[in-house]
Amino acid sequence: MAPILLDCMGTEPSEYIEQAQYVKNPHLDSMEEDILYHFSLGTKTHDLPAMFGDIKFVCVGGSANRMRAFAQFMHEQLELPGDVDDIRDICEGTDRYSMYKVGHVLSISHGMGVPSISIMLHELIKLLYHARCRDVILFRIGTSGGIGLAPGTVVITDKAVDSFFRAQFEQVVLGKVIIRSTELDEGVAKELLHCSTELSDFPTVIGNTMCTHDFYEGQGRLDGALCSFSTEEKLEYLRNAHEAGVRNIEMESTVFAAMCRVCNLKAAVICVTLLNRFEGDQISTPHDVLVEYQQRPQVLVAHFIKKQLGLHT
Repeated sequence: MAPILLDCMGTEPSEYIEQAQYVKNPHLDSMEEDILYHFSLGTKTHDLPAMFGDIKFVCVGGSANRMRAFAQFMHEQLELPGDVDDIRDICEGTDRYSMYKVGHVLSISHGMGVPSISIMLHELIKLLYHARCRDVILFRIGTSGGIGLAPGTVVITDKAVDSFFRAQFEQVVLGKVIIRSTELDEGVAKELLHCSTELSDFPTVIGNTMCTHDFYEGQGRLDGALCSFSTEEKLEYLRNAHEAGVRNIEMESTVFAAMCRVCNLKAAVICVTLLNRFEGDQISTPHDVLVEYQQRPQVLVAHFIKKQLGLHT
């Protein structure tokens, strides 16, 4: 069956868009209760507008520990009262995801890969809807493999592309393939790049980000349990990716970009490169250096948020 192309902006009737910002599901309003199962939250058990109604920025990343560290970092950056060690995991009733709120910022882990982040995004977007949030910006911050970039370079994603370098995400719904655009908000990306010039602490570029289905074969690694290609075939694929504007590889950006675009959410992907894939597959950088690399997207996003809140000095 031929793919169905979904126009990702404004496909629903205008009156529905006015009524329900973000969510694109007419069934939600007829439900007596919406249980956000993987967050251990619900519309009857929690006062979501009171808990989350002031959220303006949501930052998501793979690791629960990293997102807790980011929440503590934002607590310090925003100069909020209280001890950073007292920040509570709102999702402590489940072991699927972790969530921390600091001021107007929500920090959430999403696990690894498209399936894990997509489940989180469905419940996050519904959470923002039920909490009646407005004008929210989403960020995915994480790590990646660089293509032609030195380790430690921060990549702000222009377009999230699939393994064929197409700016699209394919979602199978009831046996039909729906194609969604993966373009991200250009204005947010440009402002992030401008923020990087104000920091001048690490190299930052804008480029396409390739999202793959796995860490090994899908990314052309030679060191997995399975490998059916040669070194030259790997390098040719990476060269083709580079020529297509791809500057880094990770495993979540396409569905993140697609869902945010469909739901009218401004979004950006900011990932640091841990290695140059032209030079190898394994990450051998010392741990302390990797920790500093991983903090770079956090520093950049924190700078952006503080400027948006008028707190930057």
